[in-house]
Amino acid sequence: MTTRIDAALTRSRIAVAVVFALNGFLAAMLVAHIPVITARTGVTHETLGGLLLLTGASAFVGMQVCGPLIDRFGSRPLTIIAVVTLAAAIFGPVLATGTSTLAPAVMLFGFANGSLDVSMNSQAVAVEQAYDRPIMSAFHAYFSVGSMVGSAIIALTLWLDVGVVATVAGAAVFGVIVLAVVARDLTVADVAARTGAGHTEPKRRWWHSIDRFRFVVLATVAFALMLAEGTAYDWSALQVVETFGVPDATGAIAFFAFSVAMTATRFVIDPIAASIGPAKVVRIGATIGAVGMTMVVLSPAPWVAVCGWLVFGGGLAGGIPQIFTAAGNLSPVSSGQVMSAVVGCGYLGMLAGPAVVGFLSHSTSLASALAVVIVALALALVGAGQVNRRSSVAAEPR
Repeated sequence: MTTRIDAALTRSRIAVAVVFALNGFLAAMLVAHIPVITARTGVTHETLGGLLLLTGASAFVGMQVCGPLIDRFGSRPLTIIAVVTLAAAIFGPVLATGTSTLAPAVMLFGFANGSLDVSMNSQAVAVEQAYDRPIMSAFHAYFSVGSMVGSAIIALTLWLDVGVVATVAGAAVFGVIVLAVVARDLTVADVAARTGAGHTEPKRRWWHSIDRFRFVVLATVAFALMLAEGTAYDWSALQVVETFGVPDATGAIAFFAFSVAMTATRFVIDPIAASIGPAKVVRIGATIGAVGMTMVVLSPAPWVAVCGWLVFGGGLAGGIPQIFTAAGNLSPVSSGQVMSAVVGCGYLGMLAGPAVVGFLSHSTSLASALAVVIVALALALVGAGQVNRRSSVAAEPR
């Protein structure tokens, strides 16, 4: 019987990892096609920026809608629905012909992507609880792998002059087929845990059944860490190009270094978290990230800046998975709603980071504006002590 249970748990772990990879792969169908979409629709950069903010806003809404549904029905059906919706949603942006059709398309994409972000992380928390050891970081690494594969496929199909719609159609069909293969192995442990404890739905408002101080700290740390991560996505390449006057290709190496460091580190961080504890992972990671960003800000040469982005990516890699695990364990009854709130705060940080840096760079240099990331990492360092892996006993209302 034990062998059968272990085999089923292993299949669940593989299924959840596949969903993370699918999320990255399908999301790449929008991100890597943005230049094509811009040319097809004729939108200005200013309009595109507004539409991307709209995408983020709809993703946040999707997260908040998904949380209560997870607590009621479990994360498995929500994950399946979200993947199918995301596979359908990637058609809208590449078929859009103007702002009026692109706006609802990116809103649907954002809503589906936000919903999947919460539901798949809830799946990951449930599987990790069954394993009783850290495995969350590896799930996030598979998302990065899926994103890289999707971007590489798009680069290849554009080079071969394969139609964009055909590429997206192939990706959508592939995503649904892969989901069909792994869907039955997605875990239902989050539902079983609540019903086993005598709960079928939350008895009180979710914020009355948790340690609200810990929740606020976790949400704040998520905001700070994802602010730092979002800054790298939008500004790493440009920082190297603008600071040193090097070609765009050299700037792209900075983002590549950041991405590779983050992905590789996430594949190895789980045993470290098991050994030293999640709070230390966040503390050490934030410190390393701050060292990397200091290298970027003070870099005298482009190769030093690239190395700084590499160190920065390695430092950031382990933090967010620890925060999401802690959020998922904060309440045995309302984990979906807690998760949606913490992930949502992190997502707001990812949107805010690039905007804050852009605003500050108008009155100072881009390199100097990036110092705000060091402040965010210092905030994460202070709040790291509230991270742990054990479920909290429901707190009394304060």
